[in-house]
Amino acid sequence: MAQENLLQKSLRFNTIVNLIDGGFFGFALGLASFSTVIPLFIANFTDSAAWIGLVPAIHAVGWQFPQLLTARWVSRMKRFKPFVLFMTVQERLPFLGLALLAWWSPEIDNRLTLTIAFSLLIWQGVGGGLTANAWQNFIGKIIPYNLRATFFGAQSAAANLLGGIGAILAGFLLERLDFPTNFMVCFLLASGMMVVSWVFLSLSREPDHPIDSQPDNQKVFWQKVLVIIRKDRPFRWFIISRILFQFATMAAAFYTVYAVKVLGMGEVAAGVMTSILFIVQVVSNMAFGWLADRKGRLPVLMIGALCSVIAAGAAWLAPDYNWFYAIMIFAGMASSVFWTIGIAVSLEFGTEQERPTYVGLANTLIAPSAILAPLLGGWLADWVSYRLTFLVSALFGLLTWLILFLFVRIPQKAPLPAALAYSADPPLETRNQ
Repeated sequence: MAQENLLQKSLRFNTIVNLIDGGFFGFALGLASFSTVIPLFIANFTDSAAWIGLVPAIHAVGWQFPQLLTARWVSRMKRFKPFVLFMTVQERLPFLGLALLAWWSPEIDNRLTLTIAFSLLIWQGVGGGLTANAWQNFIGKIIPYNLRATFFGAQSAAANLLGGIGAILAGFLLERLDFPTNFMVCFLLASGMMVVSWVFLSLSREPDHPIDSQPDNQKVFWQKVLVIIRKDRPFRWFIISRILFQFATMAAAFYTVYAVKVLGMGEVAAGVMTSILFIVQVVSNMAFGWLADRKGRLPVLMIGALCSVIAAGAAWLAPDYNWFYAIMIFAGMASSVFWTIGIAVSLEFGTEQERPTYVGLANTLIAPSAILAPLLGGWLADWVSYRLTFLVSALFGLLTWLILFLFVRIPQKAPLPAALAYSADPPLETRNQ
């Protein structure tokens, strides 16, 4: 009862401090973006597009792949917060390392600079992946089921909003300051924002929760993993839809390049298009999170799949670059659904004790597609045309929608207070989303 009362009384407080945590985390990632700032830094030491392209891939795979490996450990924790606070330092501290590396880079060999830079990026990615399972279960514990999608949407919106401000500030610093001071200041400010984010995360209130008195050994754990994959058909189809969704959205990485290089869009117009994407993600994260909590997760996932079809299909047919202003709207909506609602849905399968395993599977199993999808898109663009990449992406989007419609069923838990929902397995309604 004390646990239930604490979480109920702390719900508003926990929501606020975690929204601020997400906002400043996004601010940091805007200052040290894995899609712009860090690749630009790496480009000072190599002309290899392959090496530069590895930057966002390392970040994405590092976050996804380790989550199943930590599931057994996470399932044995009475409190998630201490582990999250310790491990998240491993995804934040490397930005300080990048600041120091940028400052000293003129004094050392390019090859050594690249070695250190990619070592820091791997450290950051794996640190995020080791944190992610416990963090998602932490949020699943302190935020009730019927508010989770709204929370994730609002947190993502805050991260995108402050991330946009950070990106603008980074652009100003990179243009006005000389190399390497410009990158050093960006990475240093990102480190500072990460500290502010960590402080607000540390303020979260979390009581102990009951755990299995006889935890599984390693062998039994992996046997249960195989049982889940074999027997939980709704979850298996959800994973398949997530993998296909990666390929459905692979075209988004090439929209700006195609509009500028092939259709002749100017730099100012490209900047406007990027701003549209940013604004759409801020709004759609909040809107889709709210909608998913009130109308169900599955319909929103299907809307996201259709948005990816519309974006890629329109890019395939686009006669000029003016189409891409609308295309970026649908691309932003698809991206918001994939990440925000996808995280919320992964918390809905299984019992509370099984949740870390399900969260781990939901992320680790899609990690290979995070690399394969952009590689496939780039290969099709290089060897045939960008338009073929867009067409294939649209077809994957249609297949994703079909899988969601025919096979994916998401168990809907009855709305309960956060503490009650975690202290015992809540009843599942017979209908599915």
